[in-house]
Amino acid sequence: MKKVFFALFLFFTFSCWAQQATISEKEILELMDNTAKKLLETSKANSASIGIVKEGKTYTRHYGEIDKGKGNQANNNTVFEVASITKLFTGLLMAQAVVDHKIKIDDDIRKYITGSYPNLEYHGHPIRIKDLVSFRTGFNKDLPDNSEFRKNPSDSSYIGFRKMDETYSREKFFADLKTIQLDTLPGTKFKYSNGSVQLAAHILENVYHKSYETLLKENILSKLNMKSTQLFVDKNTIIANGYNGNNKLMPNLSDNLWGAAGYLKSTLGDMTKFIAFELDIKNKLVQESQRNLLNSDTDWNGYFWDNIQVDNNGRNGWKHGGAFGTQNMLLIYPERSLGISIIVNISSEKTANALGTAVVNLSQVLLSEGDSKKEIYGYKIVNENVVFSYEHDKSLDANLVKSVSLTGSFDKWNPNDKDYQLIRKNKNTFELSLPKKQFENDKIKMFKFVINKTGWIEAPKNALNIEKGPDQNLLLVIE
Repeated sequence: MKKVFFALFLFFTFSCWAQQATISEKEILELMDNTAKKLLETSKANSASIGIVKEGKTYTRHYGEIDKGKGNQANNNTVFEVASITKLFTGLLMAQAVVDHKIKIDDDIRKYITGSYPNLEYHGHPIRIKDLVSFRTGFNKDLPDNSEFRKNPSDSSYIGFRKMDETYSREKFFADLKTIQLDTLPGTKFKYSNGSVQLAAHILENVYHKSYETLLKENILSKLNMKSTQLFVDKNTIIANGYNGNNKLMPNLSDNLWGAAGYLKSTLGDMTKFIAFELDIKNKLVQESQRNLLNSDTDWNGYFWDNIQVDNNGRNGWKHGGAFGTQNMLLIYPERSLGISIIVNISSEKTANALGTAVVNLSQVLLSEGDSKKEIYGYKIVNENVVFSYEHDKSLDANLVKSVSLTGSFDKWNPNDKDYQLIRKNKNTFELSLPKKQFENDKIKMFKFVINKTGWIEAPKNALNIEKGPDQNLLLVIE
């Protein structure tokens, strides 16, 4: 299955609309319209569908047309391939197995796999359940191994991917699993893997003695009333057409295994139900599925998320899905009761970044909390020192903030620089005092704060010391 990575845009900052004191339904819909207009231009997609869940309310809009010239605009019941968003469903089922005490996160995965696999350990260290769901198995290859198709991608690469998936059986999967060699200690190295998710489906079937499809229906789809979401669609279901970057009609994905890594089809209406569930921070299953399983001090993956990190709006989770002709991006901010899903019916190397930019820009406005005071933000001069300070919103979980870094033009924007780590003064407040003379020789003094080395903090829009560039960096002025 084709997978387009989007990690790079997580580390960039994007411009956003002016901050507002409150945002009405009319303004939210206008923001969606503006987002879609720009996204259709940058992605070259025929169709874009945007769903927002904010503070318990759901907003959906559809733009363009599925097929050029046919006027067939999508709606809340249009069925799309959601591709790797499927992994989140598999992750929820694995989290359910933990909550149900069917499996333990520290268990050796071989305890639940049919057959003998002495190769699935590294110098005596087995792969644990928490390594599997965090994409940190240490597998030296994916299953199936499609690395050759990825070396020189082209408009016809999908043919090889699809043929491999059509002919790859469960028997072949388990035969190849016996050839896997671990190239690092499990739990240490991130490596995206469809095979890990398919293996999770096998584990689920073994512990529940039910098919993966049945578990999906009973534990997620029926409970969330996701009536239009299917793993194996019936003959009467029409899946929306998708196109590549040259507007060539693409085939749908194939999967001859469990379908656990990317075979779900769903609608925007159902995806907003799923988002609303993922925003329920009191739900034990949601808590488990988004948990920092490996106790990372930076970011983490929970159960098959692409990335979960912390910024000034709290915990946020990302998931990207890429089929041959469609891509979608899902973002949640559970502590702010905000979730977004955007689906476009195009899939090219540039689509993920276009989607990422759209989601980030849209979320920044929806997360704004009103105008801040017009004052210098982030530092103050005390005698011969510059005192930098950051205060985490008291309505958020401060326990998730492991560190706050000061980074800028003075340290090559390196949030890992040990000399620029703020000190926790109390639960929510972090400070760092540095000599003024340390900055007096810098011609340009720009800075930002970063939570846990990964969550770049956007400054208040009314701060008096914001640069006039697209990055909206903070300025340090020493007179």
